[in-house]
Amino acid sequence: MRRYMLKRNDFYYFNSLKNDTFAFMRRLRLLLFPFSIVYGGIVFLRNWLFTKGWLKSKSYDFPVICVGNLSVGGTGKSPMIEYLIRLTKDEYKVATLSRGYKRKTTGFLVANAETTASDIGDEPLQFYSKFKDEIIVSVEAERTAGIEALRNLPIAPDIILLDDAFQHRKVTAGFNILLTPYHDLYVNDFMLPAGNLREPISGAKRADLIVVTKCPTNVSENEMLQITQKLRPKTDQKVFFTTIAYAEMIQNETEKISLASLKQQEFVLITGIANPKPLLKHLNDEQLQYVHLKFPDHYNFSESDIKTIKQKAGNKRILTTEKDFMRLQGMLDSLYYLPIEVSFLAEEMDFKEKIKVFIKSTLQLLH
Repeated sequence: MRRYMLKRNDFYYFNSLKNDTFAFMRRLRLLLFPFSIVYGGIVFLRNWLFTKGWLKSKSYDFPVICVGNLSVGGTGKSPMIEYLIRLTKDEYKVATLSRGYKRKTTGFLVANAETTASDIGDEPLQFYSKFKDEIIVSVEAERTAGIEALRNLPIAPDIILLDDAFQHRKVTAGFNILLTPYHDLYVNDFMLPAGNLREPISGAKRADLIVVTKCPTNVSENEMLQITQKLRPKTDQKVFFTTIAYAEMIQNETEKISLASLKQQEFVLITGIANPKPLLKHLNDEQLQYVHLKFPDHYNFSESDIKTIKQKAGNKRILTTEKDFMRLQGMLDSLYYLPIEVSFLAEEMDFKEKIKVFIKSTLQLLH
């Protein structure tokens, strides 16, 4: 029995408190809904001005692929970017271009061996750590300037992968991949601040294809059909379904050990991601015992935080996500991360073919 189970009276108190919290959040969302209407109207007008050409958007004659979403929070953009890197890097010179969220630098930067998470952000550093000299990893908040800088490099990339740029309308990507998580479909959400949508649901029409991410592995074909119908894709928009594939080994810079070996002793789990629930479910399914220290997404750990973590951990191993590892490495002993990858539940070859056809057709026009 898990040591953190509650007594019976505590259980009822906890559930009563949880229900009160949910009720409060529902009331708060209702109060914020008028602000969502105003914000949604502003964003809709902005998108309309870009669509009509009154606000300028730049398109390119070489392959630019955008991976994005309609909502804030984790939808699996980084694993999808990595999937696209693996798909294309052996045949083409590939560059990733990210904003570099919460970095302490400005302007255009290309990652190198001396780069830190403070320089370019945790997710770009994750790309560089995995692929190093196989690709170009860059950051620039102004995507048009970033694309121009990449194309002016001595060895320019053939393909540019835009990370989280679906709302960056100053760039018209040649191919748009829209992600939406299984447990939080954009059609079930509201605009900020009452909900989590950064733009109205109608923005999904700009996507070339839609990927439902973080699905359970046992999703049936009938449920996939129901979700597809709920998303109401355009005739030419294919909907794909993916899940998270967790590695069997955890690792750091010097060693790898099996995740199963953690069953022998309780460990400390640190997460600074938008939605740790899929990871928690996986660890619970593996029947692992851990103490979870949860921090906000892209959290910058302070000296006080590190001291607290060390006190909680003692001599125990510390497990974190790959993204968090980029910010925590060098600060903690016995620190490991659990790698993840995108795994398609169906029609993966069709997805690959659509990407490859876009790239080849675009490059043929260029030459």
